[in-house]
Amino acid sequence: MKRVKVGIVGLGRLGMDHAKNIAFNIPNAELTAACSISEEEVAYVQKHWSIPYGYTNYDDMLQNKEIDAIAIVSSSPEHCSQIEKALDAGYHVFSEKPLGTTVEECKIAEKAVERNPDKVFMLGFMRRYDPSYEYAKRKITEGAIGKPILVKATSIDPEDTIDGAIRFAESSGGLFIDMTVHDIDLARWFLESDVKNIYSIGGCYLHKEFAAYGDGDNVASLMHFENGAMAMFHSGRNAPHGYHVETEIVGTHGTLRIGSVPQKNEVMIFDSHGARKECVSGFPERFKAAYRLEVEEFIHCILEERKPSISVYDGTKATEVAFAATESFRQNTLVTLKAEEVL
Repeated sequence: MKRVKVGIVGLGRLGMDHAKNIAFNIPNAELTAACSISEEEVAYVQKHWSIPYGYTNYDDMLQNKEIDAIAIVSSSPEHCSQIEKALDAGYHVFSEKPLGTTVEECKIAEKAVERNPDKVFMLGFMRRYDPSYEYAKRKITEGAIGKPILVKATSIDPEDTIDGAIRFAESSGGLFIDMTVHDIDLARWFLESDVKNIYSIGGCYLHKEFAAYGDGDNVASLMHFENGAMAMFHSGRNAPHGYHVETEIVGTHGTLRIGSVPQKNEVMIFDSHGARKECVSGFPERFKAAYRLEVEEFIHCILEERKPSISVYDGTKATEVAFAATESFRQNTLVTLKAEEVL
């Protein structure tokens, strides 16, 4: 079977994980080129992984016609412009979330996808590919919990990563677009409906630096969906125990709960602190399998000439809801999404 030659842009923490998966862990994929603004990062993957092409300029990489597809793992504000350039240059495109940091950016990506219907575009909402979340979706589809009526989700980054969160706060789009967007996408997926009303609250309870960007270190949101279902989200920056992600889906005849304790593995430690389990350290560890599986699906879509289940419009919808949640938080008011905003 043909191997899909991939060029990746962005070699930060997550970029390196994606690059490693493409290079070594995904059948029928070949990491052919790497691009980063850091010459050291490019030199590292070329030397240690024998990657033939290295670039510090994204436009230069797009001139390489040996490449079949582009994986975008750059900073969030760059996503939509890089998506547009890659699709229009004739490449299949995988992009990490969020689709864009503004709705206007998302519309640029939508038009690029529409102009290139023969190309595969996939957005990296990796939680849909996590085995536990995928299993929960199957149970809902099978009717195991009756009609789903409420999604409760918590997503909190570890306190030991707070310096990076503060450093990138200005360009992150805020907690709702940077983190809650995953929970928004899952709720839309599980409930099979779009958001109608949003009310959000929060504040800077420990790290006042976020206030300068109209953001908080902990925020919460209550959402009402078009089909009458509900969602409750809590996102934060300062979990002292590690990376904390959990989701509960309440149905009319049962409940599914995923990740109630963010445990690292099945080992129980007995020591001077008592009996305890260690927690996962961050998203690369918790969603290691999901990151590999989503890119594997992208490669399969290219080879099988089909489109993935996650569309560019899912990215726009999640961004629209995240920005409405941000507006509600900043204005301390209920926000109603207009019908035309929910496509």
